[in-house]
Amino acid sequence: MSATASSSALVTGDEFIRLHGDESGIELVNGVIVRLPMPGTDHGIVCGNVYHFIREVVKAGNLGRVMTNDTFVRTRTNPDGYRGADVAFVSYDNLPATVPHPKGPLIPPIELVAEVRSPSDAYSEVATKAYEYLDAGVKVVLVVDPETNSVGVFRPNELPQRFHNGDVVTLPDVLPTFAVPVGKFFE
Repeated sequence: MSATASSSALVTGDEFIRLHGDESGIELVNGVIVRLPMPGTDHGIVCGNVYHFIREVVKAGNLGRVMTNDTFVRTRTNPDGYRGADVAFVSYDNLPATVPHPKGPLIPPIELVAEVRSPSDAYSEVATKAYEYLDAGVKVVLVVDPETNSVGVFRPNELPQRFHNGDVVTLPDVLPTFAVPVGKFFE
């Protein structure tokens, strides 16, 4: 693992948010602060593409909010966990349009989280993160992998689906009109 973990006592979620709530490149994993390396240009381009495709569908259907840039998502308690989602979608059913934008982290239920695999991430690390999101109540997790030009779709109690160039990713359970050819994520 290329991320560096602090080797002190466990940190609570409240402490983490108070001390690091406005930082990027940092997560709380099982009560331990983990600093993540900056992933680089390709990662940023792919994250932007993922955000664009999700936001276009959400905006066209007036379905909810789409966030990016390591939006903290609470993934567990005791020990606490906060992950920085590359892209997250929350429907107006779960966070009504009449409610102001949350100032702090997102607390599931969340319909969709997308993680773009960084060059320093082992696939097993990203898959672990995907299952952590699902265990927290996220309905669907996309793992977008620039190294293999593939997209994994994770859902609770199902084996992950893997889409490659030539395939079209659809998400009928969270974004019924979403249909994006895999190659578009990597342009």
